[in-house]
Amino acid sequence: MSSLFLTSYCMRYTPSAWHLGMGDMQIMPGSRHRPPMKRPMWIIVLVSLVSMLLICAYVYPPRSHSACYVFSSRGCKAFTDWLPPIPAREYTDAEIASRVVIKEILSMPPTQSRNPKLAFMFLTRGSLPFEMLWDKFFHGHEGRFSVYVHASKERPIHVSRYFVNQDIHSEKVIWGKISMVDAEKRLLAHALKDPDNQHFVLLSDSCVPLYKFDHVYNYLMYTNISYVDSFEDPGPHGNGRYSEHMLPEIEMSDFRKGAQWFSMKRQHALIVMADNLYYSKFKDYCKPGLEGRNCIADEHYLPTFFHIIDPGGIANWSVTHVDWSEAKWHPKSYRAQDVNFELLKNITSIDVSVHVTSDERKERQVRPCLWNGMQRPCYLFARKFYPEAVDNLMFLFSNYPTI
Repeated sequence: MSSLFLTSYCMRYTPSAWHLGMGDMQIMPGSRHRPPMKRPMWIIVLVSLVSMLLICAYVYPPRSHSACYVFSSRGCKAFTDWLPPIPAREYTDAEIASRVVIKEILSMPPTQSRNPKLAFMFLTRGSLPFEMLWDKFFHGHEGRFSVYVHASKERPIHVSRYFVNQDIHSEKVIWGKISMVDAEKRLLAHALKDPDNQHFVLLSDSCVPLYKFDHVYNYLMYTNISYVDSFEDPGPHGNGRYSEHMLPEIEMSDFRKGAQWFSMKRQHALIVMADNLYYSKFKDYCKPGLEGRNCIADEHYLPTFFHIIDPGGIANWSVTHVDWSEAKWHPKSYRAQDVNFELLKNITSIDVSVHVTSDERKERQVRPCLWNGMQRPCYLFARKFYPEAVDNLMFLFSNYPTI
């Protein structure tokens, strides 16, 4: 019945509407024949070649990281990086609690201070052999810095007024164990007590400054990132140290490596102090000899932690130069005869960060050192210098760059 009704309705009312529309219509002239548009063949060929190159670049990304910066300052991207992200796994209760706290701290506006200061934190075994060099570095800049000394073996004897009474409660530190991370956190805790401290620099007793104070202050104070070294090493000294006991919070794909000598903004220092979840994983499952591996906690904890919770907030390189070109367990050390103006000039001219993987490929990962989006020299400090080099360094300090 419904179909018959609709048919009757259409036959009854449609003609009048049809004639009304036809009466209002104007007869348009027939369409003109247009010749096909002529396009220069070279444009079509060029667009096709560019399209093919871009597709190949995504599907087969360059193996050398330096080649990636031809297209982007963010490095290589595989084809899978452009696909929609895979839904994240369900977080554990501990992860949810940890991430809530971290997100809250990171969302807080920076602490306002009328007198923002740099906190220089020295992790040392005893007395500092370059204390007088640092004295010269600090001189005339009182009120713009703080000093903290963690001596793990013997109480240091200070010769500079800037270091007197700046020793904190210290504990024994064993290389390769979590006690190294504990010392770093102990220094941060003491430095955070001063609300004027806005940026925190970790240094060793073999570190020296490469620039005058003003340059270092401006470099660190006027950037919104932290200089934490972090890179992916698929070799035995990188992912080879990973333990599956770190699951589910830490997956191998998130495991990172880097130098322990960092500088970080106040918000990042706070989340390091607030973290217990990821720290406990490294405390329990990253230690020499565990499962036949020699996991070094201070080389992996902070690089992995920041890669997971705030990868865009770190530079992925350290502002402290270390030369690992000799491929030994310890970096290259500089004696008195090695220290000259040419050495310092060479170090301060480096404007790319280089990491080398520990697998058979020995892949060089090269990244430009960017400061607020501009490529600048990477390093503000350097190590590892023998105490005998102090006189040469004191002599050269007056000729240091004053950018």
